[in-house]
Amino acid sequence: MNIVAGLQNKNNTEAYQLLLLLEKESAESDALYGNFEDFVGLLKNKSSFVRTRGFRLACAQARWDVEDKLAANMEMLLDMLDDEKPTAVRQCLEALQGVVRYKPQLVGDIEKRLDTMDLKKYKDSMRPLIVADMAALREMYGKESVT
Repeated sequence: MNIVAGLQNKNNTEAYQLLLLLEKESAESDALYGNFEDFVGLLKNKSSFVRTRGFRLACAQARWDVEDKLAANMEMLLDMLDDEKPTAVRQCLEALQGVVRYKPQLVGDIEKRLDTMDLKKYKDSMRPLIVADMAALREMYGKESVT
């Protein structure tokens, strides 16, 4: 099966199930690290769902990232924190926890992006949730929330 095609499946339920399976596999082994560029390539997709899947899987490779591919693609990855869909931003913030855990040298880049995020574009009901996700991420690297 073509992983990239599966992650872009029009049936979002099937694509999401594949994402969960691939995230589980990524937590257990480096078998998907060779697909890193494919995951990053999904960030260019029109669909917020697909972009988020690519982001999550790229971050899931942090533990295995011996070639510093995350660092090389960090700017493009962090651009997802400006996504128009607040649920996508929330998932990305959660996925970044793995990056903070396994690639602490990238914390500075992540922190700079968190400090410049514009939350005004999101509905009042979503803003506090995103702020809480940002605080949870900051807590992982010992920085108190400033928002």
